[in-house]
Amino acid sequence: MTIKAILFAVFVVVCGVNAMADNKSNLVYNIEEANGLKVGETIYKSDNGVLTNYLKYNYKYDEQNRMIESESLKWDGMEWKKEMCMRYSYQGKSITTTYYKWNNRKKDYILVPEMTVTIDNPNM
Repeated sequence: MTIKAILFAVFVVVCGVNAMADNKSNLVYNIEEANGLKVGETIYKSDNGVLTNYLKYNYKYDEQNRMIESESLKWDGMEWKKEMCMRYSYQGKSITTTYYKWNNRKKDYILVPEMTVTIDNPNM
């Protein structure tokens, strides 16, 4: 399994939980790409042909086109509010995924250490 496949699987699980929270909704996806990389995705809810903002994801990559950050935002009816951020670091054949939850009081992401995971990828 390639590193991109592993990252994608981890991301899909996290995003799937958010996107599937209301599986009765019709969701419409708009993907943003730059230089062949997915840098953003906005998810809209469709209700009788009217689209409303729902979720937004932003992605960052390193110089080797490896994802180093994925950020999730949720629409509150007025503006996008930060929810969570996953950061990825690479060392040798290992990748560490670190999870951060947005803290409104501190206006910053706060580490959730029990969600940090390191996996080895022999294909790296």
